[in-house]
Amino acid sequence: MTGVVLPELSAEEVERYARHIVLRDIGGPGQRKLKAARVGVIGAGGLGAPLLLYLAAAGIGRVTVIDDDAVSLSNLQRQVLFGEADLGRPKAEVAAEALARLNPHVRVIAQAVRLTADNVRALIEDCDVVADGSDNFDTRYIVSDACFHAKKPLVTAAVGQFDGSLTTLRPFEKGPDGRPNPTYRCLFPKKPPPGALPTCAEAGVLGALTGMVGSLMALEVVREIVGFGQSMVGRLALFDLAAMRFETLTYGWDEDNPLNGQGAKNAE
Repeated sequence: MTGVVLPELSAEEVERYARHIVLRDIGGPGQRKLKAARVGVIGAGGLGAPLLLYLAAAGIGRVTVIDDDAVSLSNLQRQVLFGEADLGRPKAEVAAEALARLNPHVRVIAQAVRLTADNVRALIEDCDVVADGSDNFDTRYIVSDACFHAKKPLVTAAVGQFDGSLTTLRPFEKGPDGRPNPTYRCLFPKKPPPGALPTCAEAGVLGALTGMVGSLMALEVVREIVGFGQSMVGRLALFDLAAMRFETLTYGWDEDNPLNGQGAKNAE
């Protein structure tokens, strides 16, 4: 967010965000960066619900919620934005209302549309950071490719029955060694064939797992905006809650990847 004129904080905001402001690595300047930031969130489901709540609580200036689904009873086991009174309503609209109640200083835009390769660029073009909490590989590839071409930092995560993963992508930049940062396609070169992985509806998912991983996504979005600690670029966090095991792996640029690889036609 270099060159952006940061907005001032009102007296009410200073009190609201006091616990951020006293953090040495965030402080007043960091909180003003959060207020100036525009974040796009793909999916308001298991990962998106806690992610959206913590982004709003953190004081992100504008949050765009992109989800074309409606609230169903089976969502309520893990999607903590919603209640029984919301059944049948568009998730994006209900999420916008919930975030407005939580923090009126945050502007929320509800996009109750299905994200596709045709509309993704328009949906993310004026976002500073994108967070993908979708539940399928087709959307993850569409979003990660679009963020590469639009030069948008992307925080992306996924969950299974008792396990999850999280990473951050900035493949439009180079690392300290002068090599390009890895793309999503460096980490997952090919999509799994249809039916290779069971859906949450088929295999189930632990509700609290989505809360944990979604909250960590919010932390990584804040890190990307403010800048503190060690980035998750080139690192993949893995969570196994059945064994309560957490580990972080490193991964690098694949020179054969189609986005910024040696033979990429669209690499810039």
